[in-house]
Amino acid sequence: MRTETRILLHGANLWYFGEGMFGPLFAVFTERIGGNVFDIAWAWATYLMVTGVLMVIIGKTTTTALRQKRLLVTGYILNAVLTFCYLLISTPTHLFLIQIGLGVAGALATPTWDSLYSHYQSKRMRSYIWGLAEGEAFMLTGIAILIGGYIVGTFSFTTLFIVMGTVQTIAALWQARILRRVRQ
Repeated sequence: MRTETRILLHGANLWYFGEGMFGPLFAVFTERIGGNVFDIAWAWATYLMVTGVLMVIIGKTTTTALRQKRLLVTGYILNAVLTFCYLLISTPTHLFLIQIGLGVAGALATPTWDSLYSHYQSKRMRSYIWGLAEGEAFMLTGIAILIGGYIVGTFSFTTLFIVMGTVQTIAALWQARILRRVRQ
C-alpha cells in the first residue's frame, strides 16, 4: 500500500472515530438544547442536503491533485473547528448553523478524499483497499458510538465535544501530511 493511501486511510479512520462518538446521541443533545423531534429531523436533513449539493459542485470543479489535497485538509480543519463549536450551542438555531457548516466541511473533504484515495491505490488491490476504507469506517464508528455513550453517561456532552474536537484536530493534522507528498 502506498504511503499516500495509508495517510488518507488513517486520517479518515481518525475522523470516523471522532465523528462517530456523537452518533445517536445527536437526538439526546438536540432535546437538551430545547429541540424536538422535528428539529432533529430538520437539522440532520439540512446537513445532508448541504453536503450533497456541495459535494456535486466540488467534485465537478476540483480536478487537480494539489487543489484536492488543499480542499481535503481545509474540510478536515473546518470539521474540527465546528466540532468544538458544539460547546457553544444553546438553541436549535445554533445547531442548524453548525450542521450547515459541517455540511460544507464534509463536502470539501469527501469527494476530494475519494478522488485522492482512488488515485493513489494499486489497481490490483482496488477491492481490498476500498474494503479497508469502508470496513474500518464502520467498525471504528461502532466502537466510537459506545465510547461516546460512555463519555456522556459518565461525564457530559462538554467532555464529549472536547474529546471529539481533539480527535478531529488530530485527524486534520494527519491528513495535512498529504500536502508534503510529491505532487502527482
